[in-house]
Amino acid sequence: MVKLNDEEGAAMAPGHQPTNGYLLVPGGEPPGKVSAELQNGPKAVCLTLNGVSRDSLAAAAEALCRPQTPLAPEEETQTRLLPTGPGEETPGTEGSPAPQTALSARRFVVLLIFSLYSLVNAFQWIQYSVISNVFEGFYGVSSLHIDWLSMVYMLAYVPLIFPATWLLDTRGLRLTALLGSGLNCLGAWVKCASVQQHLFWVTMLGQCLCSVAQVFILGLPSRIASVWFGPKEVSTACATAVLGNQLGAAIGFLLPPVLVPNTQNNTDLLACNISTMFYGTSSVATFLCFLTIIAFKEKPQYPPSQAQAVLQNSPPAKYSYKKSIRNLFRNVPFVLLLITYGIITGAFYSVSTLLNQMILTYYKGEEVSAGKIGLTLVVAGMVGSILCGFWLDYTKIYKQTTLIVYILSFLGMVIFTFTLDLGYGIVVFVTGGVLGFFMTGYLPLGFEFAVEITYPESEGTSSGLLNAAAQIFGILFTLAQGKLTTDYSPKAGNIFLCVWLFLGIILTALIKSDLRRHNINIGIANGDIKAVPVEDTVEDSPTDKESKTIVMSKQSESAI
Repeated sequence: MVKLNDEEGAAMAPGHQPTNGYLLVPGGEPPGKVSAELQNGPKAVCLTLNGVSRDSLAAAAEALCRPQTPLAPEEETQTRLLPTGPGEETPGTEGSPAPQTALSARRFVVLLIFSLYSLVNAFQWIQYSVISNVFEGFYGVSSLHIDWLSMVYMLAYVPLIFPATWLLDTRGLRLTALLGSGLNCLGAWVKCASVQQHLFWVTMLGQCLCSVAQVFILGLPSRIASVWFGPKEVSTACATAVLGNQLGAAIGFLLPPVLVPNTQNNTDLLACNISTMFYGTSSVATFLCFLTIIAFKEKPQYPPSQAQAVLQNSPPAKYSYKKSIRNLFRNVPFVLLLITYGIITGAFYSVSTLLNQMILTYYKGEEVSAGKIGLTLVVAGMVGSILCGFWLDYTKIYKQTTLIVYILSFLGMVIFTFTLDLGYGIVVFVTGGVLGFFMTGYLPLGFEFAVEITYPESEGTSSGLLNAAAQIFGILFTLAQGKLTTDYSPKAGNIFLCVWLFLGIILTALIKSDLRRHNINIGIANGDIKAVPVEDTVEDSPTDKESKTIVMSKQSESAI
């Protein structure tokens, strides 16, 4: 008897290689009545369409009526969905089980390790800016020099993102994680050698190493979530991975003002305090680097979702990084998301970098308060990230959520701008928290929305491009807002960001929502795919008389 797999998530994008037990049927044409019958032995499956002579189907029958053999599991993590060439066999055999999916307990260990070393990297990004006046006095440099210690993170990301995402796609998750954690550790130790007033260039070198490490970190949250977590927890996992980076920025706002108070009149004490901060950071980074080497694995034994099963059963040899990049830039919704994500995240980077200067303009000598306001901004954003992740996992409403959060971020920025100079510290804390809740909470939304509308393209590539856009906008916004803040006032710089955020709202409203990955996981076919019921032409046992589905490739249908 002919037995076909009936599993959820069988629908696939047109021209893509079918999963086990399926043939593709174009949805644009009525399929007719399809029957399955035995030919050439028990492992052969043939199709008969009513109204079409058997002679006219000879070519199709020759291609379709052949034994099906299962694909061997691939060792590479990154695999692609590409069209199957003419004459290639369809995977799956008679009675072959649906692709096995399971959730590994190790996924929480992998997520925790990544979140922690991402935390340390983010801490090193902001540790200079939050006490910029202290480092200006210690090294005898201008505020622009200190700003570049933050902006170098953004500058390094742009040219390095393409080799970094290529490495992630071709060499896998573990190697990328090792490079990120290792370079982060190395940069932290280099900084320990810079605690002398004439060694600003050494601290810049260490910061450059940390900025390169960031290139191998920021693109991983969506990849880790997709490779390790199931469809009902993938958005929450991505938000948690982003949370580590946000928590690092929060600690970066809190600890440096406490560890390195402003003691410009006592240079030796100041050097000792800076050294304490640098050595503490490097010790933690070293410990996390060893944990990454020991416990961070490439992928689980079984894929966690049908979407990952489809990807991992496709031949990695057919993957083309250049083609993937071209596909992404031809995807209009993704290009719009690229711009809007860059605007809102670049604005957050600019506000974080210049927060100390903005606060000290209106509240003299309040370095510690500036750090606490930054902490409030980021902690509120962490809460927003987690809540947005839960919401996406529960509703799968991506565009509406993204648009609402964008609008509320704009309103938060407006409120923060026009209340900053009122002279009430508690008001700044509240408005900073509102701004952070929505602006920082947007980050995982952008990652997950991008993965949905670009599936089956690599999560690392789409996330990397989003982060590259954020770094470009971050550099431009920081320079422009810093200039406006210095020449005019912090209000002028913040109004500049408000205008750009309003533009981002308009572009977000234009994004078309096409949830490709979600449709694969729940078994919804795209417009070019149609599920066709199969009627048995041979007698089945009562236990086998259940609904079956087969799908025929578009190439085969056009040949018929």
